[in-house]
Amino acid sequence: MIPAEGEPVPPNWPQTGDEIGAQDFGPFEPEALVRYAAVSGDDNPLHLDPEAAKAAGLAGLPVHGMLMLSCFEPFLMGWRRDLFIARLSAKFLRPVLAGEGIRLFGRVLRSQKVPIPELILRLTARGPNNDLAILAEAAVLHKARHQSS
Repeated sequence: MIPAEGEPVPPNWPQTGDEIGAQDFGPFEPEALVRYAAVSGDDNPLHLDPEAAKAAGLAGLPVHGMLMLSCFEPFLMGWRRDLFIARLSAKFLRPVLAGEGIRLFGRVLRSQKVPIPELILRLTARGPNNDLAILAEAAVLHKARHQSS
C-alpha cells in the first residue's frame, strides 16, 4: 500500500546543508576491472590493456566510471537505509587509475517534505591527492512512501 500524500516524514528527515560524512572505496585492482568488464559488457581496451591506456596518455588503467559511480548506492545506504536513489547524474572529471581508491562525500542541497519527501544531494568522489574525480547529483526518496506492503 502506498501511503497517502501528506503523511508525516521521519522526525529525523535531513535538512538542507546536512553533510553525509565520507567513505572510502577501493583500491580498484586490475582484476576488479576485468571482472567489471565481464559483467557490464564494457570491455574497452582502455580499461584492460596497459598499452591502450598508455597510448591514450594515461599512466595506468583507468577505473570504469560506472564502477565508481556504483559506489554511491552503498555510500548512501550507510548514511540512511530508508532512502532510495530515484535519479542520479554525474560528470566524470578526472580518471582514477587501477590500484587507486576513491573517497565519497555528500551534502543535502535541498530537502522537501511535501508533496513527497525528497532530497537533492550533491555527491563527490575524490581520488588520490584529493583530486575531484566525479561530481554528481542525486534525487532520493523515502522508501516507506514508495513500497507496496
